[in-house]
Amino acid sequence: MSDLLENVLLPVASEEDARTSARALTGHDYGTVTVVHVVEKADGAPDKAGVEQREQAAEEMFEAARAVLGDVETDVLYGSDVAETIFDAAAERNSSAIVVTPRGGNRFVQLITGDVALHLVTDTDRPVVVLPDDETDTDPPDTDE
Repeated sequence: MSDLLENVLLPVASEEDARTSARALTGHDYGTVTVVHVVEKADGAPDKAGVEQREQAAEEMFEAARAVLGDVETDVLYGSDVAETIFDAAAERNSSAIVVTPRGGNRFVQLITGDVALHLVTDTDRPVVVLPDDETDTDPPDTDE
């Protein structure tokens, strides 16, 4: 196992993201994995969903990751800045790397999630490993008709 993936922090944003990220990690030699989900706190504004509802959603994400990876550590994190909360969790756990997979979606979704992804890659104090989803079709579209 490489030292890079010895102690991985795997942030997830949805059940599908958890499955995709876990599946991408299985193609590599890794050690300890901690799957985390950040519940974004809205600096004084009322939350759209209750804490119990968000924690239940996180548990479903963790179960999706466990279905692929087996027994992993999990944690629900709370913070107003998703990337900073992930960085803090990585520092607390002395993670060797933060592992993510690209999140698809339309341009609007990419615009919203892109700020977090950009912040993760440009402002980190440890390696961020971006693993491709092996089940995503990466072949160019067929233009012959």
